[in-house]
Amino acid sequence: MTPSLAAVVAGARRRALRDGDRQIDTAHLLHSLVESDPDVGDVFEGGHQLARILGYLAQRSIGYGLRWQRSVEDSGARRLLPAVREAEPQGGGGRASGWSPAAVAALECAFRRAAGRGDERARGLDLLAGVAADPENRAVEVLRRAGVDPVALVVRIEACIESRIEAQVEGRVEALGDGSGAGSPGAFGGEPSQQV
Repeated sequence: MTPSLAAVVAGARRRALRDGDRQIDTAHLLHSLVESDPDVGDVFEGGHQLARILGYLAQRSIGYGLRWQRSVEDSGARRLLPAVREAEPQGGGGRASGWSPAAVAALECAFRRAAGRGDERARGLDLLAGVAADPENRAVEVLRRAGVDPVALVVRIEACIESRIEAQVEGRVEALGDGSGAGSPGAFGGEPSQQV
């Protein structure tokens, strides 16, 4: 994962601990993505959508999120992905893992998306697409409340990633043409391409 995605995951973990939640869920991931990944803001329809999303997420501990306390976020992904089943509590202690099944599914989706395009590391946009792809998770509930269509969001993410890959390739071709061989610093927020 890229350094910015690692920061998103760490931020989601801190947020869950601060809120006293049993698990890191997709709403924690969404909150951290919107706050800390600069690429994520590019796929929303303006600052008003981001402000509404952050407004709903900030109300988590006093508003609609109260019904999420003491429950495990589940989704349709639970039935489909092996990593989600592995994240479920083991043994008879009833102790939950650190990640909700839906959050694990979103992370797994992010890594699969990156691998599918030949990238060694998942990025914030991959995780956002993974979060938005599951119609039953908490983050999608927040997106809908904020007036964001999750399906249209995934389409914008795809277009954004594609255009950045094209820009990165064009930069490398230009660099080879002028003899420098240096290439562009990276189409995703200037992040280097070496593996972490």
